[in-house]
Amino acid sequence: MLMRRRGVGLVGTMARTAVVAGTATAVAGNVASRQQQSQPQAAPAPAPQEQPAAAPVAADPYAEIEKLGSLKDQGYLTEDEFQAKKRQILGL
Repeated sequence: MLMRRRGVGLVGTMARTAVVAGTATAVAGNVASRQQQSQPQAAPAPAPQEQPAAAPVAADPYAEIEKLGSLKDQGYLTEDEFQAKKRQILGL
C-alpha cells in the first residue's frame, strides 16, 4: 500500500521560511530607508577639541624600573633603551 504524505513536507517548509524571512528583511530595509529620509538632516557635530596628552604618572617608579629591568634581561630592551626609559621615569 502506498502511503501519502500530508502537508508540504520538509523542503516546502524550508522554502516557505526562506520566503517569509526574505520578505521581512526587504520590508525592514524599506522602512529604515524611509525613516532615514523623512528625518531632517542634523548639522554635523563640532569636532572635539584635542587636549594635550598628559604623561602617565607611575604609581611606583621603582616598580616600573624593575619591570623594565626584567624586559631588558629577557632581551626585549637594549641597554640604551633601558637607560633612556629609566631617566624618563625618574625625571632626570
